This record gives sequence, C-alpha cells and structure tokens, in this order.
Amino acid sequence: MHTPVTIIGAGLGGLLLARVLHVHGIPAVVYEADPSPTARSQGGMLDIHAHSGQFALETAALTEEFRGIVLEGRQAIRLLDRNGTVLFDKTDDGTGTSPEVQRGDLRQVLLDSLPDGTVRWGHKATGVRAVGEARHEVTFADGSTVGTNLLVGADGAWSRVRPLLSDATPAYIGRSFVETCLYDADTRHPATAKAVGGGTLAAFDPDERGKWLVAHREKDGTLRTYVTLAKPQDWFAGIDFTDAGAAATRIAQEYDGWAPELAALITGIDTAPVLRPLHALPVGHRWDRVPGATLLGDAAHLSPPDGEGANLAMQDAAELGTALAAHPDDVETALTAYEQALFPRSATAAAAAEVTHNPTPQELIGFFAR
Repeated sequence: MHTPVTIIGAGLGGLLLARVLHVHGIPAVVYEADPSPTARSQGGMLDIHAHSGQFALETAALTEEFRGIVLEGRQAIRLLDRNGTVLFDKTDDGTGTSPEVQRGDLRQVLLDSLPDGTVRWGHKATGVRAVGEARHEVTFADGSTVGTNLLVGADGAWSRVRPLLSDATPAYIGRSFVETCLYDADTRHPATAKAVGGGTLAAFDPDERGKWLVAHREKDGTLRTYVTLAKPQDWFAGIDFTDAGAAATRIAQEYDGWAPELAALITGIDTAPVLRPLHALPVGHRWDRVPGATLLGDAAHLSPPDGEGANLAMQDAAELGTALAAHPDDVETALTAYEQALFPRSATAAAAAEVTHNPTPQELIGFFAR
C-alpha cells in the first residue's frame, strides 16, 4: 500500500494501528487534538490480557518493550466491605496472565516505536464529509483540512468520524466514576496503603447496590481511586468540581460511615476529584460498509468499563492493520474482513460489560475473584 492511512486519535488503538502498519511498510498519519504528548494525564493502570492486548502488542513487534514497563506485583487483588473487613485476598505469585502497566507508559512505548512526524499534534477534528468515491475530507478546529482515501476513526467515545458511518450516539448508563489520587501513600496514608495492598482494591457496601470503589497501586506509592456513584447526571451538575475541597466533601458524604482508611481515598486526596460520566453505545453496534472508512476502539463499541476497553482497542488495531497488510491492493476487502470479525467480537464484549455494569455485591465479589 502506498496510500497513507489517515488515523484520527492518538490513543492506544490509533497508535498501535500506526505501528502495525509501519511494521508492514504502510504509511500512516495520526491526527491528535492534544497539543503535545504531555498535555494531559493519560490515566491509571491497565491489565493487559493475553488474548487481546498482549496479542496486539506481539503483532506490533513490541512484546519486549511491553515487558519492560510491567509493574511487578500489581496483579494482587483484595476485596473489602465498607467496614474494612477483608473478604478476599490474593497475592501476585507470578502466575497471573494479565500484567499491569500504566497507561501513560504504554502510550509512550507506542509513540517511541513510530517514525518522527507520524503524529500531528494539535489537530482537533471537528467534522468529516464525503468528497467522492471512497474519499473523505477531515476538518480541524483551526480551519485546516486533509483529504484521504482511507480514514480510521480511533477518536473515542465522542468520535467525529462515527457519524460518517452510523447515527448511534453514546448514552449515559446511570452511574459515574469520580477519580481521585493519593501520593506517597505509604508514608502519608499508611493505613490506607495497607488496605489497598500491593495491587488492586475493590471495596463495597454489601447493603447498597451501586456503591463501591476501586483503587490501584501505581508507581512511587500513588493510589488512584475510582469512586462509583449511581446517580443521574443532574445530581453531579449540582457539585462544583472546580472547588476541590467542597467536591471531595460532597462525594465523601455518600460514603459516610465507611472505614476511615477507605474514606481517606476520597477525603485525603492530593488532586481535585475528576468526574468521569460513563456512557455506552448500543450493544451490537454496527454499520453498513462505507468505502474508505472504518472505526476502532471506543469509537466503534464504547461499553461500560470492565477492564476490556483498552485491550479491545488494541486488538481492533492489530486486526485492522493485519487485514490491510494482507490485502494491500484491495482496501475494501481488507475493511470488510476486519468489520466481519469486529462486529460479533465487540457485541459479545459489550453484552458482557452490560451485565456487570451495575453489579450486586455478590456479582462484584465474583467478578474480582475471577
């Protein structure tokens, strides 16, 4: 293939697609809204699954680099109730199959694997239109445009490419995360650090569905927490998240009565709490074949979070890149083959996430114990 592939979005999926194409000698350009690679935090921990994320990194010839950023011991998991009682405790004995890495580290591995100039920073896509047979034009916020014969939307939940293929839009699933961070927790919050343990903590209220939190131990003693609240969006609109102290206090009220070492994950934070409303596309989302364009990752199959999203995005990218390399003279055959595998795979994953998106306490125990 000599026609450059135009990729919108420099998340894990978009970058891994560019890397797989590069391995096969296929040119690609990635357009990203962020002005630079360090413009914003890249999020917390990811468990990379053998059948999806690890497969994708192997396809991209980056297994060794991936192993170099794995955080040892982080596959440990603990389940506590609201009183701090330990219900399940599994240490990382080295036999786990889903190593943990920090998203920012993995993104940097992908960036470092690409030729200089592959990613065009500061290009926020605002719209896409068809301009001929299998050709499209992308418009950016600065008024510039780019034309392409092969367009891939890897631009997440609110994809600007998706409307070209589908009328579907993400819907709020009825709950949100509030993300918090504690730094140097072993020294400054030893009881909380002990409660979290060496890897992942899940703590929940056994008497109230939809009230639970998950905390991850990152590098340098950082604890990143996702506090779950099953509330409508207008409830969160009544909280001023620009006032960090007031927002943390209001969220903590919902967890009143929890063990102090768990409550500190909300009240002892070192950064402003960040609201993460959760949305999903319809289960089984698909589209008719549109010549010269396709989607991957959350742009294609946004689901409630269940540990699969980043893995599926990378798997999508690996399979799309492989299909294009297998059919360099017939893009439509490649895209058809990719989508025929994508649709049933993503529908199965979305259905599974839908089942677990608002779990009972018993279902939560079963999910994390697995």
